[in-house]
Amino acid sequence: MTYLVTDNCIKCKYTDCVEVCPVDCFYEGENMLVIHPDECIDCGVCEPECPAEAIKPDTEPGLEKWLTINTEYASKWPNITQKRDHPSDAEKFDGETGKYEKYFSEEPGAGD
Repeated sequence: MTYLVTDNCIKCKYTDCVEVCPVDCFYEGENMLVIHPDECIDCGVCEPECPAEAIKPDTEPGLEKWLTINTEYASKWPNITQKRDHPSDAEKFDGETGKYEKYFSEEPGAGD
């Protein structure tokens, strides 16, 4: 099992999760984070830290797409280990549906 970042992270990009990760397996895109599935040790400490509830265990049904996205972009985006301020409009996007189709960006974030 691994944990995955799902679409509710897009445009919210809270970084509370990276601060508690004992193995630094989060990677930063322009408008979301992903978890490297091969680096995640399945401890689960990140899941309750996400204000947007965007982190899910891969045992939940229907997350195959997110396993692919997390795996692909964790190898392309820079590592992030420190909490930063979330976007000022994050609350506006929290819970919006269809965020991947509307807003996903392949561009990397700044990382550490």
